[in-house]
Amino acid sequence: MPRARILSISLSPLTRDARVLRQLRVLARHGDVTTVGYGPAPDGTAGHLRVDDGAPSLPRSVGGVLGLALRRHRRVELAARGLRQARDLVGDARFDLVVANDARALPLAFAVAHGAPTWADMHEWAAEEFSHVLVWRTLIGPLMDDICRRYLPGCGAVTTVCEPLALRYTDTYGVACEVVRNAGPYRDLAPTPLDDAGVRLVHSGAAIRGRNLEMLIRSTLALPRFTLDLYLVPAADGGRYLRELHELAQGSERVRFHDPVPPDELPATLNAYDVGAFCMPPINVNAEFALPNKFFDFVQARLAQAVGPSPEMARLVRDLDLGVVADDFTQEAFTAALDHLDADRIRRSKKAADTHARALSDETDAAVMAGIVERLLAGPSTTRA
Repeated sequence: MPRARILSISLSPLTRDARVLRQLRVLARHGDVTTVGYGPAPDGTAGHLRVDDGAPSLPRSVGGVLGLALRRHRRVELAARGLRQARDLVGDARFDLVVANDARALPLAFAVAHGAPTWADMHEWAAEEFSHVLVWRTLIGPLMDDICRRYLPGCGAVTTVCEPLALRYTDTYGVACEVVRNAGPYRDLAPTPLDDAGVRLVHSGAAIRGRNLEMLIRSTLALPRFTLDLYLVPAADGGRYLRELHELAQGSERVRFHDPVPPDELPATLNAYDVGAFCMPPINVNAEFALPNKFFDFVQARLAQAVGPSPEMARLVRDLDLGVVADDFTQEAFTAALDHLDADRIRRSKKAADTHARALSDETDAAVMAGIVERLLAGPSTTRA
């Protein structure tokens, strides 16, 4: 019996997109996977349709922006150069299952599915991804909302990163939504011993303005017994924010910048540190309910954690004794939380991370994804609640 043909669309640099890479591993167990996205082909795929790195996935032409302003969403939903190129690359190929990562990929997925079932992995809340930015709030957000309203009810499955956002998709768009967390594979690591010289903080991820990384630097500089190592991917701003962070650190030997590490190598790299740090204010609904890759990477690395009071992270940190939660998102509160991390607290939290590493791995999430793929390949269904 021939293997199923699966198309996975993600307008992201695929080899750096940890969530998509985990998804692809599940898909590859069920069929031959062709990917559409930026950058080189991920491992284990049967084919890769590479979109030019400079081809945007959102409308930027004068006509496209005008269409957004006039709410002519059907006219512009496939107008971005990256989406047009992706559609041409797919051509007349036929697939048994199409996976759309994020709302912007949904119109393309339906355009090339030819009736095949579509799984929408929304990642986070699409309509407010960058709602703290005026252009997004006024032009892009309404497009994402319209796409969700028109396409999600026709999908065979819809997933997102946490229960509060899943409920929001159901309440807003009338679709059943399953949870696939950002958890990574279980890693057979052990907590590393503390260094008497001080506490080794670490943070990994994208250098995106709004993530409050400057506060991590200021808090570290305020506490002489702490160091901070940063593994940062430059954002789409050409690295401007990352350069600002370098300037803020003022060449301090206690704040060190490193090149980003591939997702599969990250837990082993982070294992050398003591505390994973992340404190992003709730600038939009996705930030409010953040439960990001880095949280699970810190667990697999067997680190203690210092986080802000974001409800999803704070709940797990408190319930599982994984570290400390700041009272609010200010530098003063985060610095005070760090200062409560004595050696005994850090050792206890690193041991707790080791205890809960398997439960906070992707084993449960991989089972959810496998169930979706098996169900959709077996026959058509919709997600209408």
